Formats: sequence, structure tokens, C-alpha cells
Amino acid sequence: MKILITGNMGYIGPSVVDRLRHSFPDAELVGLDLGFFAHCLTGAKLLPEIRLNRQIFADARNITAETLKNVYAVIHLAAISNDPMGKTFEEVTDEINCQSSIRLAKLAKDAGVKRFVFASSCSIYGFAEGGPRKEDDELNPLTAYARSKTGTEKGIAGLASDDFVVTSLRFATACGMSERLRLDLVVNDFVAGAVTASKIEILSDGTPWRPLIHIKDMARAMDWGVSRDAANGGAFLAVNAGSDEWNYQVKDLAEAVAKVIPGVQISINKDAAPDKRSYRVDFAKFRELAPNYQPQIDLFETVRGLKDGLELMKFKNADFRNSDYMRLKVLTGFRERNQLNAKLEWVRG
Repeated sequence: MKILITGNMGYIGPSVVDRLRHSFPDAELVGLDLGFFAHCLTGAKLLPEIRLNRQIFADARNITAETLKNVYAVIHLAAISNDPMGKTFEEVTDEINCQSSIRLAKLAKDAGVKRFVFASSCSIYGFAEGGPRKEDDELNPLTAYARSKTGTEKGIAGLASDDFVVTSLRFATACGMSERLRLDLVVNDFVAGAVTASKIEILSDGTPWRPLIHIKDMARAMDWGVSRDAANGGAFLAVNAGSDEWNYQVKDLAEAVAKVIPGVQISINKDAAPDKRSYRVDFAKFRELAPNYQPQIDLFETVRGLKDGLELMKFKNADFRNSDYMRLKVLTGFRERNQLNAKLEWVRG
């Protein structure tokens, strides 16, 4: 079995590759990535890509049919991966996240790929009052990032068939320690602040709802996507991936971090403009269809893992929001040094 993982050199990729290596020990695992964040290693004991059979440095926008030859499954992670980056690079976000994803799915189907697993997002629900959002509820994408995920889902749904099973995993907000850690995620940010300055700064009023999922549990769900048959959910399936127990208000996340890391001061920006990205999510369908692939890591274990990981790195940078652990900072740094052009393509030479 040959599995192609795009965007494998980001925050989630190392956990996905590690999971696949254990689930499919004889599989040929191939990574494809532009390498924007290849240097952002955090506490890795070995280069994560050692677990692969092959690493391709390439742009997901330019994947060819040759790359997909004899591939059984594609796990598509490659994307401009959050709202700040999407706002800064709005046109490119649509090109990379949406247009190239649809193109890749078409190429994969034509090449005889059997499984296509797409990393979507619960952010497509945007601002949702009332009860937790289910898969057939109205979508309300508020940002370029969320709109790109919505557009991709619409674009790939019609490609699915019994021979080309497409699984769009609408992930909750990612968190947890990684060999390429990001600190521009709410739980990770709070733990970094607690570890480096004994301080958690909530940039909103603390009331927005966020569903969460550990990156190892995201990898577990993608493992299921590779294995899923059309009889289990349909040839095309868009499903919320996470746990009902992991719907939290932002202020509750800060308090949970403070329980694990004592002596932490929590500050809330009561004058902040309302954050309309607030939604709870219903994960009943995921429980029903994937009972053996349910999230295993809870919030307190996640916080402890982040704390231990940062301390092992001897991480003491209280100004971490201006560091390379913020993905937008990495990209804008490359742009300022003329190493990336306006389309986020490497400038050679």
C-alpha cells in the first residue's frame, strides 16, 4: 500500500506519519511538502521524515499524475492553515487551500487512487448560536480560511464513488505537543504563556466556544479515513471529527491550564471586539461511524504534554507571539527577505 501525505512537514504531519507507520508498518509512505516550516523543529529526537519511505519537496499546487502513480490513499493536509495567514494571503489561500485541493482530488481519481482524506475544519460553522452544530446544519464561514475549506468540500463531493471514497474530516481546533509545534493555537498559546511568564492573556472576552482535538487524535481519525469503505457513511462523507466533551469556552481553557500550572495569572481583554468565531459542535456521527478511532487524549493530559515538552526544550521566550512558532511570522519573514514571492512560491537563487 502506498500513501501520499501532503503538507507532512507542518504541525500535524509528524503525528499523522507516526500513526500510519504503526498502523500500516509495511506501507510505502510518501510525504510532499514545500518546506515552509521544515526548520521549526521542537524537541524532536529525530527528523520526523525518517519514518517515511520518501520525502518530496514540491508545491501541492503543482502535483502531477506521476506523483500519484500506484498511490492507494491521499491524506491532504497541505494548506494555509489559520485565519491570520488567510487574512494576510487571502487570494493565495483560495488558490492553495481550495482550487489546488480540488485539482488534486481530480488527479487522484484519474490516477486510480482509492481513498482521499481531506483535512477540513469545524471553523466552517463560523458563528453559530443555539445547540451544537451537526453536519447538515447551515454553514457560516466567516474567514478566508473557513471559506476555502467550504469550497473544497463542495468541489470534491461530486468526485466520490465506490472506487474513490472521499472523507472530509471537519476537525475541531488542533492542540497538543508536536515535533513541529505551533503556538498560534488557543491551548498551545495559553500553555506557552503560563510556562514562560506565569501569565495567560486572553485576547477576547473569553466567551467564544471552541471544540478541541489533540493532534494525535486527528491522526487517529485520518487513519480511519484511509480504511473507511463507502458502505460506512457513503462514498463522500463530511463528518465532524472530535469529541462532545471537548466543547469549551475560551475562558474555561485558561482556567484548566492554570489548574495544571499553578501560580498563573489570567487576564481577559474585556474591551475586545466580539469574536464572532464561536460554535459548539456535535460529534455523534463520528462516534457512530468510527467507534474504534475516537479521541483518547483529554484536556489536562494535553496541557501536561505541552508543559513537559516546552520545559524539555528549555523554552523561556515570553515574546513567543513574535517567534517562528507563529506560522504567519515565518511566512512574513520569508517575504521580507525576498525568499517567497507574493504567491508564496520559493524564489530560487
